[in-house]
Amino acid sequence: MKYRVKIDLSFDSEAQAQSLMAYAKNLSEKAVSINEGEVNEEIAFCDLEICRHDEGLPCTKLDRVEVRKLEVKSS
Repeated sequence: MKYRVKIDLSFDSEAQAQSLMAYAKNLSEKAVSINEGEVNEEIAFCDLEICRHDEGLPCTKLDRVEVRKLEVKSS
């Protein structure tokens, strides 16, 4: 059994979004992925994006952190 947190928050302030991403990156070192390496794997991740859905445009990914075998990978 695991405890899972899912969050999708949008901010008007880039600083607030960056602050939350930094906090999530720090916590991701303690996170685990589920069934890693198997067909039904669920890789834990955090994404930071510029969202332009309010303008009818797609999001632009700025940063992503994935948790794999307790190793945190940041792109």
